[in-house]
This record gives sequence, structure tokens and C-alpha cells, in this order.
Amino acid sequence: MPRFNPFVETLAAPPIPSVFAWTAAYDGRNGPMIDLSQAVPGYPPHPEMLRLLGECAASRAWTGYGPIEGEDALRRAYADHVRGVYDAGIAAANIHITAGCNQAFICAAMAVAGADDAVLMTDPYYFNQETTLAMLGVRTRLAACDPDNGFLPDVEALAAAVTPDVRAIALVSPNNPTGAVYPPRLLGEIYDLCASRGIWLILDETYRDFLPEGAGRPHDLFGRPGWENTLIGLYSFSKSFCIPGHRLGAITAGTAAVEQIAKIMDNMQICPPRAAQAAVATALPALAGWREENRREIARRAIALRETMAAAAGWKIGAVGAYFAFIGHPFSGVASADVAERLAKKAGVLCLPGSYFGPGQEGYLRFAFANADADTIALLRQRLSGFTLD
Repeated sequence: MPRFNPFVETLAAPPIPSVFAWTAAYDGRNGPMIDLSQAVPGYPPHPEMLRLLGECAASRAWTGYGPIEGEDALRRAYADHVRGVYDAGIAAANIHITAGCNQAFICAAMAVAGADDAVLMTDPYYFNQETTLAMLGVRTRLAACDPDNGFLPDVEALAAAVTPDVRAIALVSPNNPTGAVYPPRLLGEIYDLCASRGIWLILDETYRDFLPEGAGRPHDLFGRPGWENTLIGLYSFSKSFCIPGHRLGAITAGTAAVEQIAKIMDNMQICPPRAAQAAVATALPALAGWREENRREIARRAIALRETMAAAAGWKIGAVGAYFAFIGHPFSGVASADVAERLAKKAGVLCLPGSYFGPGQEGYLRFAFANADADTIALLRQRLSGFTLD
């Protein structure tokens, strides 16, 4: 009998569908299911975004193959956007468009690490990044984040975990799963560590558009001399434009890295989705005000979650920000998957177990609260306070 690739065969099944399966056993006793499982925006795209997508999808202009690195219009528009966010000299040549941010991470990882190399990640980590490395035969090293420090990475712990086979440190800020926002100074120290060790920093900023009010510039890394030799930035258009089904992301990197990534993309997809690129190139500057209001709305939902959890006896927030909160559950010694499954089936609250995000996270659950409005979030108080495992 022929064999499957062992790097793929040994992976667990995709986690989101298995969690959704729990909803079939919920009898509705507490009202409609509160879905906090997946990082999706809980409001629709702007009508102009939908108009642009429809117009571009119906045009023959976008039905053929396009440039591997992405459409020039979107690369220029996104470079302008990045220049504004970071006050840095980013050009279109530094941009590579991808079919979503997961693909951006695959391309970045393949460009800098091969089989038997290693990438250093935090514990907790974003599970799709860990499984990506596993199926590529790239080893994962972990550095634990202290819950008492809001799950922020510790630079000394990262430095101690950089073994000779490590080719990159991969970070997500604002973080998935915890929601922790990494301060600019901390990111600068980690960048300095990577530069001093001659390794890459792969920084996933999928949720950058949802930083809290007054957060300012996320970091100064793109303005540092020689950043092209250390930093690869990742981004997703899915969240701020509410179009995850159109699969559009971006990489910001030095031109040498973009050249390597283009080799990978030519074999993986040839070019990113063209109609969506054309639509977003126009929408990126045009819908800036709408996207800012969405940022405020997500911030209101974060406040509602903080207030609700403060009144839910026995439950605690480990960290919260952008789309996520990492919630400590009150059932000591019970596996997080068991808690999450019973919470879905008995209380009608769907979330992800902490164990999906690393070996040290059994005491936590991930709430993706961006999918629920403030009134829905308020319902958690009663459902959590009255919840038992029996």
C-alpha cells in the first residue's frame, strides 16, 4: 500500500471543524449559540467593497494570470499604506501579495528555513503556523510566555532558546491566541536579538488594524538601517475589509526576500486572486474612515468583554486585545478541550481550547470576541457563572 507523507499524516485534523461539530449537541436551553471560535469580523463588508468586488470579478481584465508578486496597483497602494503606518521608506518592490496571511507565512517560512532547520515560536502559538512548519519538516522550538506578564514574550527566554539550527523567530502581534499587544520597545529588543544572531524575525501583524486607541506606531523596525536583512512582515486584508473568503494577504520584506518568495509562489499558486487585488487597491485608501470605525467597534467589544468577565466568578482574563482574549477557566486539572466541549454542549458558548495553542495552555480558552457584539458578549456572564462540568 502506498504511503502518505509522514509530515502531513501525523498532523491532527483541522481544529475549527472539529469544534463546530460540538454545536450539534447543544439543545438551545440558554438561547442561541454564542460563537467565539473563529477570528471573523462580526459585521458585513462595506457596500462599496462589495460593489468593487462584483465589478472586478465580472471584468475580463482580471481573468488571466497576473504578476507573481501581485498586481502593481495593490503593491503600490499597500506600500503607501505601510509608509503611513510606520513612517518608513517602503516601496512597492518591498511588497509581495499572497492568497491570505497563512500563505504569507508558508512562503516566508519556506524562504528562510528548510527541512531539519528550526523556527522559534512562543508558547502559546498560532496553531496554523506550528502545523505549517511541521508539514515542511521544519522543527519548532518554543519559548514560554509568562501569564503573569500578560503573555508577552521574554527576550532572555527567546535568546536562550535560539539553538544553532534556528533560522527565524516567528511572532504574532497583536497576538493570536492571547490578544496581547507587544510594545514597540519589546519588538525592538527581539529584532536586535535576531539581528545579532543572524536570524530572521517573521512578524505577523494580521490584527494590526485593531490596536487600541492611542497605541501609535506599532514599531519602528521598518525604519531601521538594514531592516531588509532581518525583518519579514506579514499582513491580512481579511479582517479590516471583512473579506476572509477572498483570501488576500501581504508580505513586506527586502527585495532579495521578495525574489525568493516569488519562486515559491510561482509553484504554489502562480499569482494571488486578481479581482480581489484590484478591488482592494481602490478600497484601501477609500475606506480608511470605515475601517477606523470598525477599530473603535472592536475596542468597544473588548471593553464589554472585560466588564463581563470581571463579573463571572472564577473566570479570569489572561490577556485581551484586538480580536482575542485568553481566558483562564476555573477547573483545575481538567483538560481545556474537555472544558471547551462541555461549554459548547451545555452552555452554548463555542470557543477554542488553550491546548490547541501549545503544551502549556490547558488552563485557558481562546475567546474570539470580534464575532460578537457587546449585547451578545454580556450574555456570557450568566452562562459562565452558572456553568459546571457535571
